[in-house]
Amino acid sequence: MNSPFMALLRRDLLLAFRNPGDLATPVIFFIVTVTLFSFAAGGDLEMLSTIGPGVVWSAALLSAMLSLDGIFRDDYEDGTLEQMLLAPSALTVLVFAKLLAHWLSTGLPLIAVSPVLGILMNLDSDVILILVVTIALSTPVFSLVGAFGAALVVTQRKAGILLSLLTLPLCIPVLIFSVLAVAATASQQPVGGHLSLLCAFLVFSLTVAPFAVAGSLRLMAGD
Repeated sequence: MNSPFMALLRRDLLLAFRNPGDLATPVIFFIVTVTLFSFAAGGDLEMLSTIGPGVVWSAALLSAMLSLDGIFRDDYEDGTLEQMLLAPSALTVLVFAKLLAHWLSTGLPLIAVSPVLGILMNLDSDVILILVVTIALSTPVFSLVGAFGAALVVTQRKAGILLSLLTLPLCIPVLIFSVLAVAATASQQPVGGHLSLLCAFLVFSLTVAPFAVAGSLRLMAGD
């Protein structure tokens, strides 16, 4: 339990919960964005049911992007990242601990509130279930892919726009297949193929991203 992995995971989670404002920002943005779209529909329940999956998913993706810049930024500025690079433990293990902490503090809250927003968008219960499943499969991918972009711009101040340009194109396929899965459920079509692709994206990201992030950190911050 005193492994470097657990120690770094516990540290990052404690830091996240000590800054409730940063912790709540993606969730608040998620809720406000979907709520505004529901108001804009003017009470048209049929329209809400039609655009609901795309709205919820686009808001979830943008919300996940909000916290990416801070994954390694504070560690770079206070010297923690330098200690990670010099630590005897494998950097990929430490990177995975940080990514897990990021998903637990940002992705998990998005999953928790998504059923309520699905109800707000007048989605059926089976559609809401698939919506939650797709968000649960995809938010880890956002953290993993986003961390790669964050590592590439870790030495750049105010790199939020650049980070978005780097990561959003890589997340678009996940967004597309997630929305297709929800739409297929709404039209009572099979969703197994879409969910299988999302699982494949997740497995590929889990396999490749920690090594890519560790290599990027060594390249960008190793000096």
